[in-house]
Amino acid sequence: MPSYLETAVEIAREASALVLDFAGRHINFELKGEHDLVTAADRASEKLIVERLRSSFPSHSIVAEEGGGHEGSSEFRWYVDPLDGTTNFAHNFPVYNVTLALERDGELIAGVIADPTRNETFTAELGSGAFLNDKRIHVSKVNRIEDALIATGFPSRRRHQNINVHFFYQLSMLSHGVRRPGAAALDLAYIACGRLDMFWEFNLHPWDIAAGVLLIREAGGVCTDMRGKSLDLRDPHILADNSLVHEETVALFADVFAGRYRHSLPELQG
Repeated sequence: MPSYLETAVEIAREASALVLDFAGRHINFELKGEHDLVTAADRASEKLIVERLRSSFPSHSIVAEEGGGHEGSSEFRWYVDPLDGTTNFAHNFPVYNVTLALERDGELIAGVIADPTRNETFTAELGSGAFLNDKRIHVSKVNRIEDALIATGFPSRRRHQNINVHFFYQLSMLSHGVRRPGAAALDLAYIACGRLDMFWEFNLHPWDIAAGVLLIREAGGVCTDMRGKSLDLRDPHILADNSLVHEETVALFADVFAGRYRHSLPELQG
């Protein structure tokens, strides 16, 4: 049987090196939407990844963020984000990555997240655990929201329609803090290795989260939607955590969805 993960890691590292080579130059970017950036590095990375995947696995389907994939009827489907954190990259803010994941008949079986700025590669294979640079990783043992370090994200497009600020404020008041690094795949990888305890976000895409979901599950964590239901990669929201804060978080989110706030927004003074 082909070593899907080994091949994915080789491809991700090659693409990661390409992205790093682009970094530090003056990178022009275009707008896919009013605020949604795409750079030459995105396109070059995706071209490399898709070419390598099609060479290694010509019958597999490929779903890629910039549209360069190859849909088909195969039981195998790759999810590719050639540069997760494009806005960070375009501003020389060193939080971005390359991520690939493989699904077989709807079940995630392999995933890799490569961070070129820290030389870190997160990998997972179904039933075989999760790893950072070939060392086994596990989720944290924090068991209360008030002791948790959390991450989330906000969309580039349709910001005015996004309700995440309500959840952001409640968790900011209850926890050790909420971070917003701007690269969802790395946020998920950090849960898998215990650097973060929980992550949630609205309106992500399968290529944003597929590898991270497998990493977290293989590291002992849990991924559902924000109401605690079984996660589909195309769901409108995701909740990922170390499993120990999951029930408490789902209960909190149920309150926020219902308009019941544990902490009121402060009134402006001055």
